[in-house]
Amino acid sequence: MFLLVEDDLDLAAAIVDYFELENIQCDHASNGVAGLNLIKSNQYDAIILDLNLPKMNGLQVCEQLRGFGIDVPVLMLTAQDTLDDKLMGFSKGADDYLIKPFAMEELIVRTQVLAKRRSGQVSRLTVFDVVLEINQKQAFRNNQQLKLSPTALKILEILMRASPNPVSREKIMQGIWGNEQPDSNSLKVHIFNLRKQVDGVNSNKLIHTISGLGFAIKESYNV
Repeated sequence: MFLLVEDDLDLAAAIVDYFELENIQCDHASNGVAGLNLIKSNQYDAIILDLNLPKMNGLQVCEQLRGFGIDVPVLMLTAQDTLDDKLMGFSKGADDYLIKPFAMEELIVRTQVLAKRRSGQVSRLTVFDVVLEINQKQAFRNNQQLKLSPTALKILEILMRASPNPVSREKIMQGIWGNEQPDSNSLKVHIFNLRKQVDGVNSNKLIHTISGLGFAIKESYNV
C-alpha cells in the first residue's frame, strides 16, 4: 500500500485512479500535517511526497518521519529540477526524485522499485523503549545507554528494522559477516550478550527466539 501526499487534487485523483487500475491501493493526504499523521498511524510500502505542500512542506515531513525512525522509502515530487533542490531533499531523507510533469508509467515503476526495499536514510530506530542511534552507533533502553559491541549493534539494527517480524539466523549471519561466516556458536554468543544488555532485569522481554524462524525484537510474543 502506498501513500500520496499531494495538494493538487486533480493530479492526486489521477494518480490514485491510475494506481487502482494497476491493483495498487493508495491513500491520499492533501497537506503535510495530514500526511505525517497517516504515516505515523499506518504501514506503507512507499510514500510519494510532493515538495510544496500546505501546513508542512515535503522536506519538513520527510525530516520528521526520519526523526521518528520510520524507514519507508520516499519518492519526492517536485517541479524544480536543480541539483541544490535534490541535494536538500536527499539530506532530509528522500530516496528518489521525480520531476513534474511525469509519465504515470514512470511513477509506477519508480515507486514499485522503492517499495521492494526499506530506506537507508533513517538515522534512528525505535522499538518500544529501545532506541538505536545509527550514526552515533549507540543504543538505549529506558534512556539508559546499552554497552554493545559493534557486532551486537549491527544485529540489533537488523532486528529493529525487521520488527516485529522475525529474522532468520542465516539472514543475520549474512548481514553481519557476508560470505566469511564464523561457526554458528559466534551468533549464539552475540545474541546472548545482546539479550543480556537489552532485556537484563526488565520484566518486559523484547528479544525472542522463535522456533524455526530465528529471532525477533518486539514488545511481546505469544507462543
